Amino acid sequence: MMTHHFDPTILREYDVRGVFGQTLGAEDARAIGRSFAARVIRGGGRCVAVGLDGRVSSPILEHALVEGLAAGGVDVVRIGLGPTPMLYFAAATLDGVDGAVMITGSHNPANHNGFKFVLHGRPFFGAQIAELGALAQAGAWTSGSGTVSGADVMEAYVAALLRALDGLDPAALARLALAWDAGNGAAGPVLERLVARLPGRHVLLHTAVDGTFPNHHPDPTVEENLADVRCAVAEQHLDFAVAFDGDADRLGAVDGLGRVVWGDQLLMIFAQDLLARQPGATVIADIKASSALFDRVAQLGGKPMMWKTGHSLMKARMLETGSPLAGEMSGHVFFADDWYGFDDGLYAALRLIAATIRLHTSLTDLRSAMPAMVNTPELRFPVDEARKFAAIEEVRARLEAEGAELVAIDGVRVTTPDGWWLLRASNTQDVLVARAESTSEAGLARLLAQIDAQLAASGLSRGGTSG
Repeated sequence: MMTHHFDPTILREYDVRGVFGQTLGAEDARAIGRSFAARVIRGGGRCVAVGLDGRVSSPILEHALVEGLAAGGVDVVRIGLGPTPMLYFAAATLDGVDGAVMITGSHNPANHNGFKFVLHGRPFFGAQIAELGALAQAGAWTSGSGTVSGADVMEAYVAALLRALDGLDPAALARLALAWDAGNGAAGPVLERLVARLPGRHVLLHTAVDGTFPNHHPDPTVEENLADVRCAVAEQHLDFAVAFDGDADRLGAVDGLGRVVWGDQLLMIFAQDLLARQPGATVIADIKASSALFDRVAQLGGKPMMWKTGHSLMKARMLETGSPLAGEMSGHVFFADDWYGFDDGLYAALRLIAATIRLHTSLTDLRSAMPAMVNTPELRFPVDEARKFAAIEEVRARLEAEGAELVAIDGVRVTTPDGWWLLRASNTQDVLVARAESTSEAGLARLLAQIDAQLAASGLSRGGTSG
């Protein structure tokens, strides 16, 4: 009986991630194919779509994954190189497709890679990811001779994306001037086709797919990676700019003054636009988002909902609640009003264009109208896997005993007169994550002192384990 043991670090909460040649290789990809095939067949499915990003290791992993899927008895439709949301689109629109697997390292370093999954139109995560490991370890695989075919969905995907601009004033679209940065990631070919069909003036940056990422790392949540679009905005007098991560399921943006518009600020704009057309709708944001966002959604007549961090968790919550809009600080934005509910940076960029036109204002003015908050970035510090969740439980127990005002759906988020602070365990790394937000520098310092006091009480510090 064939079996396979994965490196225990690669089966994560939301997906599979590893370092190619160290913790992740072709045999792992083949075993993932066999395990996912078994899961698909036992759920009554028969066909899986497969896509890949532009990393150097992705073709090797894709070839082995397809072999494993076919050997497990499912038919495979190869979508080819492109962004993760293009694969999600294929899974949602191609007849007979029951599941999908994307080979992508997302925003991680160039030597990393991994797999994201969809099954029967729903996110596949958590215990389901762990089950892939258990099936491989037990050798509990199905066997068969699945067929392998190809499908070119890029043109259909671009056409569907463009529908985000239907009904908008053509003159307003023609006046827009934007920069788009693909970061040498998988978005490049789609972006070139998309922008060629847009009115207005557009500057394309780094659209050549290169898995070594020669210009900058493709993570638009890191401010230094937005230097090129900032320069383009300033030098070419553009209205704003957008940037994507390596597989284009996340969006970053810079306004006309070169200011970063962070994930929760983008969601404020999307909410304002959506709630004008869907009054009272539920808008979901992750626990790391600014209090200004939740306040703004309520002010606009929407129902703000705070939820756990993680793209799979957010998609699942949207399905449960019927929410038409959700987003995360990390730049994942999910639309289920006129789109499919999955995270799509390219679609979100077009919705940002649409929002500025429908709201009759610029991104710069929308950004300037937001409350001035003083906050930290995500503060990440190493804590052993065996310790990180236990430490959060200790903090939660102490805070509850003190009668603190807190939300404990994903770590602890504590509200005080100075603002709020968050401490949570990462689901993907051996780290704790802290964040704090206030209306003043003095208030922020007091919030950070509270975080430090709680960490010290559990023998930890923001530098790691304390003496």
